[in-house]
Amino acid sequence: MNKIDVLSKINEGMRAVLAKEDELAGNANDTSAGFEQMRLNYTEGRAYWVEGGPKMAEKTDRKVAGPHGEIPVRLYYPTKDRASLEQAGETLPGIVYAHGGGFVLGNLETHDRICRVLASKTGAVVVAVDYRLSPEAKFPVAVEEVAHVAKRVHEQGNAWGIDGNRLAFAGDSGGAHLGLAATMYLREELGGSAFVKCLLLFYGWYGLKDSASQRLLGGPWDGLTEAEWQWYKELYATDTGQLETSPYANLFLNDLTRDMPSCYIAAAEFDPLKDDSTALATICEEYGIPCRFEMFEGVIHAFLHYTKMLDEANRALEHGAEYFRENIGR
Repeated sequence: MNKIDVLSKINEGMRAVLAKEDELAGNANDTSAGFEQMRLNYTEGRAYWVEGGPKMAEKTDRKVAGPHGEIPVRLYYPTKDRASLEQAGETLPGIVYAHGGGFVLGNLETHDRICRVLASKTGAVVVAVDYRLSPEAKFPVAVEEVAHVAKRVHEQGNAWGIDGNRLAFAGDSGGAHLGLAATMYLREELGGSAFVKCLLLFYGWYGLKDSASQRLLGGPWDGLTEAEWQWYKELYATDTGQLETSPYANLFLNDLTRDMPSCYIAAAEFDPLKDDSTALATICEEYGIPCRFEMFEGVIHAFLHYTKMLDEANRALEHGAEYFRENIGR
């Protein structure tokens, strides 16, 4: 009720993407199908969008020991493979990537093209994390796993050709949330986060329970009405009250005015989670945390997937990569 008519306002490129989405996956955002069917629909719908794109010098799957068992990761080497880096005595900066999907959907395959594009544009080794999904794994498992992967890369990255002191987190949607949450978890629980130099945060949720954008936006085109968003949260946490009271879910409970990496924060004009990004950017700007905030006009949540067709997706990744290069240090 009282929603903005988003489909009449999105730009032509976004409209073309949604038409293609309907052709590929139909009602892939329909939460009434249940999370298991949604996972199948999500993976099937993303298969077209991950085709093509940059080729890597090496792409390899490994596992990292974590607090809840082994964590699968995928490493993307954009310019030289690991053996060539070792032979030359070189390391590259690293990006730990957490995929989106509301903590319930997504895997290494669904975000493969995004990771390849990011590796190609930054020149960094991207380490994509296949964290355990909800409802099988409940909060804070995903936060802990993403944080432990970064800690492992920090401590032993040389073995993978990565400079463990020049790391960033990146992520889209729930993955952006996990990147910032893992930074806070490292800072407060695992001995420090000083090696995290930069965050690339694409249209994340950072803890707002209610906002103007949540009231006005969201529909079948993105699967993020208030009821649908509540469905994701109920799968993510044993008690949704935790998501309001824990600093690793409601990230605005953390002191974001100190010991923060520089932040690239991208938002979508017609995203129900837009106000989370504007709130985070305002905090950074108010307290002198290095930050670049961009609002991509005419697009909806999850637009980053559509680099095959959508200019805004390519610009967001290019601008995030540019920000990374400027802030990763030497």
